[in-house]
Amino acid sequence: MSGIPVIAVFDVGKTNKKLFLFDEDYKIVYEKSARFIETVDEDGFPCENIESLRLSVFDSLSEVFRLKQFDVKAVNFSSYGASLVYIDDEGNPLCPMYNYLKPYPDHISDDFYSKYGGKQQFSITTASPPSGSLNSGLQLYRLKHTQPGIYKKVEYALHLPQYLSFLLSGKACSDITSIGCHTGLWDFEKRSYHNWVAQEGISDILAPIEPTDSVFDPLFPGNALKIGVGLHDSSAALVPYLVNFNEPFVLISTGTWCISLNPFNHQPLSNGELMDDCLCYLQYEGKPVKAARVFSGNEHEQQVKRISEHFGTDAIKYRDVVFDAAIINKLNPSNNQPTPQGKVSAFGMRDLNAFENDIEAYHQLVTDLVNLQVKSTGMILTGTNAKRIFVDGGFSKNKVFMNLLAIALPEMEVFAASMAQSTALGAAISLHKAWNSKPLPSNLIELNYFVGNTHVPSN
Repeated sequence: MSGIPVIAVFDVGKTNKKLFLFDEDYKIVYEKSARFIETVDEDGFPCENIESLRLSVFDSLSEVFRLKQFDVKAVNFSSYGASLVYIDDEGNPLCPMYNYLKPYPDHISDDFYSKYGGKQQFSITTASPPSGSLNSGLQLYRLKHTQPGIYKKVEYALHLPQYLSFLLSGKACSDITSIGCHTGLWDFEKRSYHNWVAQEGISDILAPIEPTDSVFDPLFPGNALKIGVGLHDSSAALVPYLVNFNEPFVLISTGTWCISLNPFNHQPLSNGELMDDCLCYLQYEGKPVKAARVFSGNEHEQQVKRISEHFGTDAIKYRDVVFDAAIINKLNPSNNQPTPQGKVSAFGMRDLNAFENDIEAYHQLVTDLVNLQVKSTGMILTGTNAKRIFVDGGFSKNKVFMNLLAIALPEMEVFAASMAQSTALGAAISLHKAWNSKPLPSNLIELNYFVGNTHVPSN
């Protein structure tokens, strides 16, 4: 008796690396997690242990193949972006996979932008806020001009999802969701690589672009397995929504970063939006997605620690705080409200002694984060007719956040969206035709509607 048909998806985050098996109804039937100790590059800066990751992919697949209850039909990948693996003509990495958080030398950045139209115009054309190593195209430029010996040996520069695909298929390719994610490589006006890519000869080491639903045969013969090309994680998370909903919507994908994504906003980025960390992604069909991001998950974590230390409580307490409208109505603004600085909320400047208890302080924290979120999301709502907001990830389970967001956006329908691992699910769905004999289910996403009916002071 043959096993259940499944697709295997490797979901590679900065911290956790996961393997999921989805059945034909896109239910998770197997899950495995791993964490690796980072290594360091030649400058001593932390970076991904690419060899551990490579071995883990093969070991995990071998383990799954031995499970007779499953029949693996396909494999795909989703991973964080802005990360390149440089391989030689035998497919071996030539150097570390440099961390996108690694500081970028000012003199190289200045040289680059002076050659290619100036920082402002370049950033608008490529929809890539100037972010140093977070712009993976600039990582390529840095390698060429600071390590020419290594650069000359590069056969291909592969974004991480495509490197993982290459390990199993031996086929080097590029994918539009990785190229179109604040890389500085893509000209959103021309819908092709920016001129600098050809002028620097970088195009010689960029593999051919393959459609996101493409599949390859595996390196190991005698197997009908199909190997996908992989997706950038933010674009993968959007896929289940695009296949389930036709009406315009905005997705707020929450985690360490809270990223607002509007696939229905096709207006070009302004310089002001770019400077405010607004950018464009390319979704799996190659269409632009206007996006804005704030570091709210990280701020929430840090400020919850401050609250728990001040009030002598356990931080775990704040994982499931009940929304209290009376507290919100009590938190009237004073004449001297602190002003948020950039992408950080006002809460860090608040005196915790001003609050009666920790729950009151927590409601103020989330109020301040929602104010920040509304400003960020508002940038990508302007000029579109989207009336629905879906929130997934950590904050979708936070009742205080969800109620306050609904109150702050009374003209929108606000939903907490629940599904099993949206990033991995998106990577699985993108290969649906290649492995799944059933139609796509219409109930992939569970929605919980929040109604804003409580007065909230405008802080």
